[in-house]
This record gives sequence, structure tokens and C-alpha cells, in this order.
Amino acid sequence: MRPLDPRLVRRSATVRTHLVWSVALGALTAVLIIGVSWCIAEVVSRRFDGREVLLLPLVIAAAFGLRAAIAWAHGVVSERAAIRVKAELRSEVVDDLLDPRRVGARPESGRLVALLGPGMDAFDGYVGRFLPQLALAVIVPTAVVAVIAWTDLLSAVIIVVTLPLIGVFMWLVGVLTRDRVERRWAAMERLARHFTDVLDGLVVLKVFGRRQERGLREVGDRHRLETMRALRLAFLSSLVLELIATISVALVAVSVGLRVVEGHLELRAAMFVLLLAPEAYLPVRRVGTMFHDSTEGATATAELLDLLDHERHEGTLAPPAGPAPIAVRAARLTHPGRTATSLAVDDLTVEPGEFLAVVGRSGGGKSTLLDVLLGFERLDAGEVSVGGTPLADLDVTAWRESVAWVPQTPHLVAGTLADNVALGQPGASREEIASAALDAGLDLGLDRVVREGTTDLSAGERRRVAVARALLRARRSGAWLVLLDEPTAGLDARHEATVLAALRDSGATVIVVTHRPETVAAADRVVEVAA
Repeated sequence: MRPLDPRLVRRSATVRTHLVWSVALGALTAVLIIGVSWCIAEVVSRRFDGREVLLLPLVIAAAFGLRAAIAWAHGVVSERAAIRVKAELRSEVVDDLLDPRRVGARPESGRLVALLGPGMDAFDGYVGRFLPQLALAVIVPTAVVAVIAWTDLLSAVIIVVTLPLIGVFMWLVGVLTRDRVERRWAAMERLARHFTDVLDGLVVLKVFGRRQERGLREVGDRHRLETMRALRLAFLSSLVLELIATISVALVAVSVGLRVVEGHLELRAAMFVLLLAPEAYLPVRRVGTMFHDSTEGATATAELLDLLDHERHEGTLAPPAGPAPIAVRAARLTHPGRTATSLAVDDLTVEPGEFLAVVGRSGGGKSTLLDVLLGFERLDAGEVSVGGTPLADLDVTAWRESVAWVPQTPHLVAGTLADNVALGQPGASREEIASAALDAGLDLGLDRVVREGTTDLSAGERRRVAVARALLRARRSGAWLVLLDEPTAGLDARHEATVLAALRDSGATVIVVTHRPETVAAADRVVEVAA
């Protein structure tokens, strides 16, 4: 686990700006610390000599006030930076998850709940407190040791020798903490995963009378135990760091005191060194204390950046404005983790307006072919072209404006059936929605209310909703390519005939993956795909 992941700095302008502000405010803080220490030492020295201190107390008071204002400003800047970084990363993660190209590579819901919930909340401690303190731990000790060396070289040598001890113990604590945090993070992911799985299957669990209190309690207890172990280590490590810093300052104090008594060091210089010595250890000690506050945020940062740092292939060319031939040549694709080829198509051309049925055994690559045409998958070898232009070179967002898609398992959102048919077409009129629903054989009533991911409708009824959605998109948005994955599975003969007639009359290029003989018979051409 790295204190500051370079990927976060490269990705977030807010983090870069925040670090610049932290360095600037840290430098100003170092100047004020040195100035206040000198003024206090001067006041004490003058009072011992019976001299007037004049305006020095007022200068000290003003410096303390300015230091408090800087600390307040540093806190405000840090908290706002943490809020902006969380908003930026959440937005980027959501955009990435909504990218259709990520359909097959999305993490499970439990991991997402842990990352976007507690993981992102930990950014308050990581970005808001730990990173600014990290900057102070570099700037303030460097400036303080330099000034002490100019005043009293022996004291500076003692600090330089003892200061790395805090770093060594911080490293040892970090090694122990890393394992604890990883176990705690794993326990949190298990808890989130278990909880979301229970929520997803709550209706089924309730129907069969299966209670989940024991399982949730056990997973929650594991998370609680790992959290308490991490906290125990945090408190013990803080004690160790405080002890080392106290002993180090005591060594400086003894050295300075003996030399003052022996007359080898002036009182003003001794006071100046004694006031500055604790300030050399304080920022480093606070980094060690805040390290535990940052570990969860650093772990969440690494997880989020691993999630976002995947290979992207962005085309820039505009797709054809209207129907165009689609050619697939020597296409080969093997999914990660598999040795068998997922897709193998040697030579296939689909003409504009053609109704093509794609058949083959299960797992032969039929759905993978649709994924390639949609831009969800990228070929390992071969090429897909649209109107003579390689699909990989097209702007994928603009290309998908030309496509209407019916997946094998359509997803419905909470709302009415009319809302689901018009999904992605907010300007569709009631008449347009009703016409698409009628052509798709959707005779359930457009005002019927369904739930998110509903089980209120049968598989065939959900497919008819998706077909109506595709027909509406083709008619309103000019989508000239309609891709369908088993659209008539689960439909009776009457509804299947209605759907097939609507697809044939749409005038679009239709590519349908099917096992149904009736759908195969209705196609202009049949192509068998076998990986």
C-alpha cells in the first residue's frame, strides 16, 4: 500500500491542486513556527537580562493568530478537496459502469457497495487529513532542522539521528497495518456482498421462510472483530510513536541544558532550540497517527483505480448515416481465462435491410457476435467493417445511435410499461409508444406498473417489452440495425408471429440469434456460427 498512489495524482486535477496548496501552506506554517519560537526565545532572554520586550508579545500573539488561521484554512481546503475528489471518482466510476463496453467486466455488487460507500467515505481521512499532513511532515522538519543546525549543530545532529526512528517504526507499523486493513476490507466486502445478495433474493427467501439473521450476524461479527483489531493496533502504534518522540526531545533538552549550565550555550539559543525541537517531530508523529485513518482510504483508492484502469480503444470516425453493408472477415475472439475460441466467423456479409438468422449450438459464439457488433467485445484477430470502415475505428457512441438491441435478458426499470417501452426515447408520444407496443404484441396495458428488475412479468412478456422498445427506437431515432438475442423465446405462436411480422416490416437490417424454427423460417438467410 503506497501513501500516495501516482495514478490518483495523474487522474485528479483536484488532488494536484490540493497538494500544491498543502505545500504552500506547509511552508508558511514552517516560517511561522520558526518566527514564533525566535520571538519567545528573545522575550525570555531579554527578561532575564532586565531588558524591555517592547512589541514582541504582540508579534507573538499575531503570529499565533495567523498560524491558527492557516490551520483553519488548511482544514477547509482539505475537506473541500476530499469532497471534490469523491465526487470526481464516483462520477467516473458510474460513467465507467454505465459504459456498455463494460457489460462483461463489471465487478460484483458487493464490491461496488463497499467501494462507493465506506471506501469513498474514507477519503475524508485520506485526502482531507493524511495527504496534507504528509506535506507538512516533509517541509516543517526540514526547515526546523536547518534552522537548528544554524543555531546549534549538536542539537541538529541529535534530531537527524533520532528522527528516522519514527520513520522506521512507522514502516513496521505499516507492515502490520497492511495485513489488518486487507483483512478488514475483505470482511467489509463479504458483509456488503452478503447483504446485497439477501436484498436481491428477499422475496424468494420470504416465500420459503428462510431467515438470514444468523448469517448476517456472523458476517457482521467478523467485520467487527477485524475493525477492533485494526483499532487496537492503531492505539498501540500511536503510543510507540509518542514515546519515541518524547525520548528524542528529552535527549535534545538534556544536551542543551547541560551546555547552558556549563556556559557553552547562550540562553536565547537554548530556548530557541528547545522550542523548535518538538516541532521537528510533531508533523512526523501526526503522520504516524493519521496513517491508520488513511489506510482504508488508500486501499479504496487502489481498488477504484484498478477498477478504472482498464484498456480502452476509442474510435473517432463517424459511422454511416444510413443503412450500410456489414462485413465480418476472419473474426476470432477468445475470452480471458478460456482456452477455447469464443467466436470464429470466416466470411459473413449482411446487406442493408436483410433479415438474418444466426443459429448454432449453445456456446458457439452467437451472442458473442452481437457483442462484437455492439462494441462490447474487441476481436483478437480479423475485422468487422460497416460500409467499408472498420468498426474499431468508428466512434462507438455515435455507432450505437444506429443500433437497437434486445438482449437475452431484458432489464426493466421501476415505472409503467409505457415508461419502459419509451426508455431512451423521452420525447416519444403516447401514440408512438402504443403503436410499438401493439406491433410487438404487448397487450398488457401501458399503464401497468412494474418494479425494478421485476418478476411481475414472465420472460416472454419482458422480451416483448424489449422488442417494443427496439421498434420505437428504430422508428424515432433512425436506428437502422436491430440486434436481437432470442427475442421469441418463451412466446406463444401468436405473439411470435406478431413480433416477427413487425421486425420484417421495420425496414431495418435485422440480425437475430435464435433456436426457434419459426424464427429461422421467417429469415431471409440463415447463418450457422460454430466456434
